Amino acid sequence: MDPGQEFFQAPPALGNPYRDDAVLRAWLKARLPAEVLRDIEPGLERLGERAAGDMLAMAADAEAHPPRHVPYDPWGRRVDRIETAWGWQALHRVAVEEGIVATAYERRHGPWSRLHQLVRLYLYNPSSALCSCPLAMTDGAARVIELHAERDLKERLLPHLLSRDPGTFWTSGQWMTERSGGSDVSGTATLALLEHGRYRLYGTKWFTSATTCEVAVTLARDEAADADGKLSVFCLELRDAQGNLNNIFVHRLKDKLGTKALPTAELTLKGTPAVRIGEPGRGVKTIATVLNITRFYNSVAAVSFMRRGIALADDYAHRRQAFGKLLIEHPLHRETLADMQAEFTGALHLVLHLGVLLGREETGAAGENDKALLRLLTPLAKLYTGKQAIAVASEALECFGGQGYIEDTGLPSLLRDCQVLSIWEGTTNVLSLDVLRVIEQAGGLEPVTGDITRRLEILLRPELAVLRVSIQRAMKDITAWLQTAQKSHREILESGARRFAFSLARTYTAALLAEAAHSGYVGSDILQRWCRQPLTLL
Repeated sequence: MDPGQEFFQAPPALGNPYRDDAVLRAWLKARLPAEVLRDIEPGLERLGERAAGDMLAMAADAEAHPPRHVPYDPWGRRVDRIETAWGWQALHRVAVEEGIVATAYERRHGPWSRLHQLVRLYLYNPSSALCSCPLAMTDGAARVIELHAERDLKERLLPHLLSRDPGTFWTSGQWMTERSGGSDVSGTATLALLEHGRYRLYGTKWFTSATTCEVAVTLARDEAADADGKLSVFCLELRDAQGNLNNIFVHRLKDKLGTKALPTAELTLKGTPAVRIGEPGRGVKTIATVLNITRFYNSVAAVSFMRRGIALADDYAHRRQAFGKLLIEHPLHRETLADMQAEFTGALHLVLHLGVLLGREETGAAGENDKALLRLLTPLAKLYTGKQAIAVASEALECFGGQGYIEDTGLPSLLRDCQVLSIWEGTTNVLSLDVLRVIEQAGGLEPVTGDITRRLEILLRPELAVLRVSIQRAMKDITAWLQTAQKSHREILESGARRFAFSLARTYTAALLAEAAHSGYVGSDILQRWCRQPLTLL
């Protein structure tokens, strides 16, 4: 063969992820007030261009130059400086300029403000090299400070955490994990001691993501509290007025499977000044405010990674030839892509609905049923979409054959980064048990069953009526299993918690898709494909 005629495969090309996302745009058009959509759409178009444009070079630089810990300066002084890449810093600036955090708190569109932020995060995340992680913790810190902090702390920190100016914006860490474990905070050993009228923290934090942040929210054992357990939430500033670390010693950066650009450190607090947030000894309840936000971000990130993998795989299918024709012309490959699209479409509807409920709750527009659903769907969406993202990312890599396994294509990082979504902010098992606790506190499944019933009542078209029966049967089976398990030994209930949570997530999502199919902005084929797999695993 003439060397000039050698074959070179064209790589996939990424289009504007807002303009190319028909599912998202159809949902927004159907659900958002027209004046809100008109106001936000130009900004979404612009952010989509950045996500497929200049942000890709920033992310590539951040991935190629992971953070570096510099413990000492040239003269032997302990400095514990963490150096990050140009790309990481540039992505940080993009987030501030695009209001990834600020949008939710400016509340320009009332209850729809959080939903607007969700869409911006959804577009930003897959091109951010996980810069979205410190934004999640910053958002969580802003919310807990807004709800629980004293006035002076609010006035000092919120203008920084919610700024759109890169020169004044601060990020926050969320430092809870210690050597004793992650989600089980009962073993927290960090002490908060009152010294001369001010709290100081002493202890080691095993994982501290976003260690380049300006402030951090953490749990510590509050010796001044009277409550059992004595865990309280504290806010600390990492550096003093001279820019020196406030009695914080960084031991090392973690060498992780993924999220390579994100600085995650192990460190010790040796008398770090801090301010308590919320009631003394009520730390677990107070920190739940932060976790609700970070779990929300986790769900959005999961769905956005799914969409990115599908977009690249679909584009590649229109470029790559195999066995004499394009991949997209092979029925089996089309079937694989269609299954991936159905998983994504269901997950997107679940997460968008979560954003609607959160926006209502934050602006006082939520009813009691909305609040009950939000409390249940937050862990449910996080645990289920986290697992979906891993499966879809793995399938997406396979769509590229051997190239999906080659590092310099940039594709393997998609799977590595998705893997963490089922781990941080609560593992699948931890959140499955949390779902059971929420249901027990609510006295049953009525918030969910009632909401599903209302959505299914409108399904009159014959092809949807058949699926309505399937969804109703699944919900009946889930309810029956729960009632039986609750009457049995506790071990039976807890051992089935994961299967129960998956079943509830799949069935509730089916109801959302059924409503969308009835309205016409999702094809009934998506609902049929979603229901092709068993809705309940019980």
